Amino acid sequence: MSLTDPVADMLTRIRNALQVKKKDVNIPSSRMKVEIAKILKDEGYIKNFRVTEDSKQGILNLTLKYTNENESVITELQRTSRPGCRIYCNKGSIPKILGGMGIVILSTSEGVATGKKCKELGVGGEVICYIW
Repeated sequence: MSLTDPVADMLTRIRNALQVKKKDVNIPSSRMKVEIAKILKDEGYIKNFRVTEDSKQGILNLTLKYTNENESVITELQRTSRPGCRIYCNKGSIPKILGGMGIVILSTSEGVATGKKCKELGVGGEVICYIW
């Protein structure tokens, strides 16, 4: 199976798992996906993640986070930059999501980071996705 946009596939798998209230979701692993998972964990959107090695590329297992009322912590995941239409921003035009309530994830020369971290570092980059 050939995917043209593995990050969009990751976000779709998370979105589908949240709709049916699954506790865990398995995703084919890559360095970019692991970095996104680290940001999601650090920002409190998922409980945990781990990478399990297999004979191919490895499996990224995410443990999703829910509130006491069994509502998902993640409300929306939106892929921004796509293989056919890349979206870039400089350090002065990093978007704010819901007035700072959500996060924007960027791929920069310093690695994958949140919009807040990019402002601290003074770098821009490719806007990967919005999460709130």
